[in-house]
Amino acid sequence: MSQYIIQGGNKLKGKVKLSGNKNSILPCLAATLLTDKDVLIKNVPQIADVELFLEILRSLGAEVEVFDHQVRVNAGKANRRKLPDELSRKLRASILFVGPLLARLGKVEFPHPGGCVIGRRSIEAHLGGFSELGFKLRGKNGGYEASGFISKKEEEVFLDEPSVTVTENLLLTAALGSSKVTLKNCAAEPHVVDLCRMLSMMGVGIEGVGTSTLKIRSSANLKGGEFTISSDYVEFGTYAIAAAITSGEIEIEGLPLKGMEPVVHPLEKMGLEFKEQGNAVGVTAKHIKPIQVLKTNIWPGFPTDMMSLAIVLATQARGVSLMHDWMYESRMFFTDKLISMGANITIADPHRVLISGPATLRRRELESPDIRAGMALVMAALIAKGESIINRAELIERGYEDVVGKLSALGAVIEKVS
Repeated sequence: MSQYIIQGGNKLKGKVKLSGNKNSILPCLAATLLTDKDVLIKNVPQIADVELFLEILRSLGAEVEVFDHQVRVNAGKANRRKLPDELSRKLRASILFVGPLLARLGKVEFPHPGGCVIGRRSIEAHLGGFSELGFKLRGKNGGYEASGFISKKEEEVFLDEPSVTVTENLLLTAALGSSKVTLKNCAAEPHVVDLCRMLSMMGVGIEGVGTSTLKIRSSANLKGGEFTISSDYVEFGTYAIAAAITSGEIEIEGLPLKGMEPVVHPLEKMGLEFKEQGNAVGVTAKHIKPIQVLKTNIWPGFPTDMMSLAIVLATQARGVSLMHDWMYESRMFFTDKLISMGANITIADPHRVLISGPATLRRRELESPDIRAGMALVMAALIAKGESIINRAELIERGYEDVVGKLSALGAVIEKVS
């Protein structure tokens, strides 16, 4: 178990460069299974989830080379039809290997995936999507086995919910072959767009990128090539909030403001100011304001991955804010840790909290429950009086690259102890 030891009270100033999108890299790595050619992926975040994902790729027989935020994969010898149980149960995104393995090999055995505990997170929508495409599924060895090929030359699937991973998995399943598949009620998050862009580079025809309807013309022989992962918009919002709560002023490199409205617009309502400055975005906040209601939604709504951080921001606003995350029934449970630091938070139900501020936060030793809540506790520790300790920091590093290095460069007093 590793710890972050943080001395609160410093204003953050300077520049921070965003890493590649954590939610983009994993489906794009899974896509490398669709070709026997070399695929080079650039702007790869150096995070624990990527390391674990690459372990699974290697276990399937792929050749993987890692160097300086780049990964080269050749899956020509990846012919294993069973996902490794122990590794797959550590990472929910391991479900993304099922689609490309089905498309390529026609059969795959897999366990129920693991990951952060922020709700039930059923995989029924994945299984239903595979079934609608014509695949047969059955229980096996405490997990699942899927087999077959897309049964029709032209197929239409309406997703039960606009799930990001279901959209990605069905995209990967439909990419290889000789069919035309239309997916309706799709997710349209930036990481889904990244996967569409990469598949297009590999030779898949995709219409409707960035919309809720995707028309996919598969190809029997996908090529390799180079692809660059877009920057992480959740990391953008994270460091923007860090600047605001510490009364700091930072510049964020890696993403323009255009296209960032789902993150930027709600934060502007809460008093943050954004200004493009060359190839960076400057962020300040003179006064943090409460927000009547901030509700997560599918893109282009406020991202659920930002909710924990927005709650910390609201603790510093003068007034009452209502935060509502309808997606995950355990997202709000970390707020008891903020309450122990002095935050005035009322848990209305598993999906909604009321925050009254501003609150003076006190030092505490706390345990990170998941990636996003863990980073929210780091943000709280940056403004708490005294020395705070965040245990299980390795959970945070599943989704954030070089937390200590980036915050230290901005003037935070933070160190990692293993």
